Amino acid sequence: METVAEHTGEKTAPAAQCRTARPRADALRNRERIIAAARELFVEFGPDVALDDVARRAGVGNATLYRNFPDRAALIHEVVLAVTSRTTLRAEEAVAAESDPFAALSRFVHAAADERVGALCPMLSGVFDKDHPDLLAELRRLEEAVEGLVTRAMSAGRLRTDIAVGDVLVALSQLTRPLPGIACQGIDRFTHRHLQVFLDGLETPARSELPGSAATLEDLRRP
Repeated sequence: METVAEHTGEKTAPAAQCRTARPRADALRNRERIIAAARELFVEFGPDVALDDVARRAGVGNATLYRNFPDRAALIHEVVLAVTSRTTLRAEEAVAAESDPFAALSRFVHAAADERVGALCPMLSGVFDKDHPDLLAELRRLEEAVEGLVTRAMSAGRLRTDIAVGDVLVALSQLTRPLPGIACQGIDRFTHRHLQVFLDGLETPARSELPGSAATLEDLRRP
């Protein structure tokens, strides 16, 4: 039987070529909207929010969501990658924008708060592959970027010497971690205020002796 393509004289692309074609622009936009919506809702209500709500917030149908992310773990994985990658970019931008190493560190801390980096903690405690190569690579890039900011500020004599990069990451996580579903809406307006108090405590000369030892990246990686 003659096919439509044969009848019209059109050439059809090989099946393999069709399968490897790049996603359409609208499909990519839908995927990005889903990730952005999930990030917002995970911050507001935690990673167990209904996926139907994510689709609704993104303005797409449930079928579109599940076509891109077959389950919750896949969606959380992509959100964690997106937040981590964007936060690393903020560190790189801070270095490029500020000649003063401590100003660069301060700029990054406030920018990381705007990226809601503290929301990673509840997501990282979820059930998904924490050892995925893509995730480990992005986390290492972020750690190296923050370590560079800390090292430069300390070498310039602007940062107290009894802290380490782990102290910055822990404090940033704690001070920016959202409280899912809390009744105190608008509490985020205090985040940058409290971060500045923290940053003031990092500058030299130190006004007190810190208890315990500095938190290193190795400390954070221990189970």
